[in-house]
Amino acid sequence: MLRMNVERLVKISVMGEVSSPVFRRSAYKISSDGKPVVLPGVGGITYNVRVGDYAVGWAADHVEPGVSVRNRESDDANMALNILACIGNEAIIVSGDAKGAKGVVVGKHGGIDHVLVDFRPEIMEKLLIGDKILIKAFGVGLELIDYPDIKVMNVDPNFLAAMGLQSLGDKIEVPVTHIIPASIMGSGLGSDHAYSGDYDIQLFDEAIVKEYGLEDLRLGDIVAIKDADNSYGRIYLKGAMSIGIIVHSNCIVSGHGPGVVTILTSRSGKIVPRIDSNANIAKILKLRHDI
Repeated sequence: MLRMNVERLVKISVMGEVSSPVFRRSAYKISSDGKPVVLPGVGGITYNVRVGDYAVGWAADHVEPGVSVRNRESDDANMALNILACIGNEAIIVSGDAKGAKGVVVGKHGGIDHVLVDFRPEIMEKLLIGDKILIKAFGVGLELIDYPDIKVMNVDPNFLAAMGLQSLGDKIEVPVTHIIPASIMGSGLGSDHAYSGDYDIQLFDEAIVKEYGLEDLRLGDIVAIKDADNSYGRIYLKGAMSIGIIVHSNCIVSGHGPGVVTILTSRSGKIVPRIDSNANIAKILKLRHDI
């Protein structure tokens, strides 16, 4: 067990409500090869797409698994929800027919600024758009005490402990399903921090997709991005390594693709990825039994 400063962390409530699907400006999106298409996108209760399912192959664009949550009180309150909520946090439905049911935070999505929560299918059937969800936010400020060159963000300490990290002297080994080159990372670059939102894996180059085996990416996969430092925003840096989790589906729009939320990063390369096909939040937290 790697030492963490868990006893120093603050657990705090944040709130949101089930967000409606939205279309901006037009029904059409223009694909990278110039075709106008109409497809499901962000928001809502996605009944048949959850963590553990493929992130590619859907007739969809930026689809968010499970339940999309937003705080409509103010932009500031929604920013607090998006920064403070961490992957692995407990979420509790506090209004409507599913009141009292619990789920797990499984992602954040920038741009639309949603927090994504997984609930069992029978719970989602009772949910309505507008139902309130309380998240017990816990994880901001988390540190690996013996590894000062590794920054931790966006992750609940209990989920981090369950991931199976191993010590390798002054480095740590992290199970991942895929290793991704920083050269194909797209939308989400340019932010001055990575404590909310995500950035996208471009899958438009078939040769790169085949070389790195990206055709079978799944929602909830833990992945490594090599030569990427996410310490103070997302940059290309030779020798750096970042670890993230896949949070939304593939996209047709240029510069976009499956989204990744950063959970670990080291600009000095103190993270060593190890391929493990079971490195998915749905399997680690036993959120479903059919995969």
